[in-house]
Amino acid sequence: MGFGFARRTALRFVAGESLDEAIEVVRVLNNNGMLATLDHLGEDTASPEQSRQATDDIVAILDAIHEAGVQSNVSIKLTQVGLKLDPELCAENLERIVKRGQELDIFVRIDMEDSPVIDVTLELYHRMRSKGYDNVGKVLQSYLYRTKEDTQSLLAEGTRIRLVKGAYDEPPEVAFPKKSDADACFDEITTILLEAANAQDAPEVSSDGHWPPIPAIATHDEKRIEHTKQVAQQLNLPRNKYEFQMLHGIRRELQEQLVKDDYTMRIYVPFGTEWYPYFMRRLAERPANVWFFLSNLLRR
Repeated sequence: MGFGFARRTALRFVAGESLDEAIEVVRVLNNNGMLATLDHLGEDTASPEQSRQATDDIVAILDAIHEAGVQSNVSIKLTQVGLKLDPELCAENLERIVKRGQELDIFVRIDMEDSPVIDVTLELYHRMRSKGYDNVGKVLQSYLYRTKEDTQSLLAEGTRIRLVKGAYDEPPEVAFPKKSDADACFDEITTILLEAANAQDAPEVSSDGHWPPIPAIATHDEKRIEHTKQVAQQLNLPRNKYEFQMLHGIRRELQEQLVKDDYTMRIYVPFGTEWYPYFMRRLAERPANVWFFLSNLLRR
């Protein structure tokens, strides 16, 4: 794949290279009735200095969201802020981020990465919660065998969960090899999340800063979306008690239709100069991602 083609393709799904460009994309999304979550691209920093610079960049995103007055939260990958270098360094960087987010009343979502770092990722999430940071949540991947158990444990702690299918190339010892099994697990966990949301009486963000477990169903799969709608209807669950999430540039017509139907839609907006490794990694991780990106490139 040529670099020029890769750049044109990647930038269909990436909101530019600068923070200013990303904020403008979020502003447009907000004007179209959508929320956002910003992701500054980059993983696996190679030095403590790089991890601290990445942390500075993420804090700058929080400040920019606040100053611009846009409706967005932030998603981060812990390998970007030093997880594979030193978990204690990562904990220090993570606390800087969630503390600043708490000061600005901005939610921070910790993305889930591949299976070797899941346990330490969850441990650092728990550490932040034990320090009183309620503005932090997690991502879970339905194609992992462990996810149903993780879901129950995290919900018991009041965790705000984003459910995704998972995009890493995991071995069959830890993940469902068949898409149909991952889909079935996705639907089962969606039901668990919506039932938990139905038991919550608090608004999305209460006056004391508490963030109740509003689930985020992150999928472009219309069957998964329809399952979510049906379960919510059976529970008489108000539409402000859960949200759909999709990637920037993927299924835009479906995003717009859900907004028209009064569902909450949040768009995951990656940006930054690391767009090339981001794009190529997504393609390399799973062969299905190639068709996923290219088919959406041909859409309106």
